[in-house]
Amino acid sequence: MPECIGVKFENGPKIHFMEVPPSAPDPGTRCVVTTRRGLEIGLVRTNVREVSKPHGHYVRAAQPDDLQRHEELRQKAEDLKWLLRARSRQVSADIKIVALEFTIDESLLVVSYSSDSQAPLRVLAQELVNHTAARIEFANIGPRDQARMLGTLGVCGDGSCSSTWLQSFSAVSIRMARDQQLPLNPEKISGPCGRLMCCLQYEHEMYRDLLKGMPKKGVRGCHDGSGNCGRIVKLNPLKGTVELRTDEGAVEEYPASEISRQRN
Repeated sequence: MPECIGVKFENGPKIHFMEVPPSAPDPGTRCVVTTRRGLEIGLVRTNVREVSKPHGHYVRAAQPDDLQRHEELRQKAEDLKWLLRARSRQVSADIKIVALEFTIDESLLVVSYSSDSQAPLRVLAQELVNHTAARIEFANIGPRDQARMLGTLGVCGDGSCSSTWLQSFSAVSIRMARDQQLPLNPEKISGPCGRLMCCLQYEHEMYRDLLKGMPKKGVRGCHDGSGNCGRIVKLNPLKGTVELRTDEGAVEEYPASEISRQRN
């Protein structure tokens, strides 16, 4: 397997592995790499390791003129982003322009956008050809990728996982919230992207193990010690207890191991 270094770009935290020559740069070095897009500026984040499928090749350590050119194109892309936003409003297009990115040789311009309907890409491309000779590539991205590129805050008060360290997006289901006894309120369990929070998956396996052997919520049961019977209204997997609403209307908390299911 080829020896590679991990490189991070400015559009998110994902690490991309690039083939390197014997003299590899140290982590923290700004470098020029070649990817499927072309020449790009990245930041070295890992030491050398063997990777089966590299994403590109290391070219050189970034020189002052590389960094200056990168900054000039970054500012140009920012200006064009606002130009496209104004143009899309003129044509009443239902489209959100998220980001524009140039390769450092200005051979390619990637326009990341979000739209649920047919976007007027030809109109936007005609607007861009007056300002750059780069080949234009449009990419329709989802809400999680928008959060990754723009940077957002999570409900924890820290940067969202997708914009700070998460390397890939896994499927998150409402079942994970149910298993963790969370309120099924979209405002409580959704991230800034509007989708279910990625962090619901981190402890889900532990909750599944804790729930094994516990009675189901909503079934009738009786406490072995007191003889109180009623319906289970809440599970507390971390404490190993259940809350039982008795037939008299009181809510009592008992260890789950002391509850026997009441058969009809």
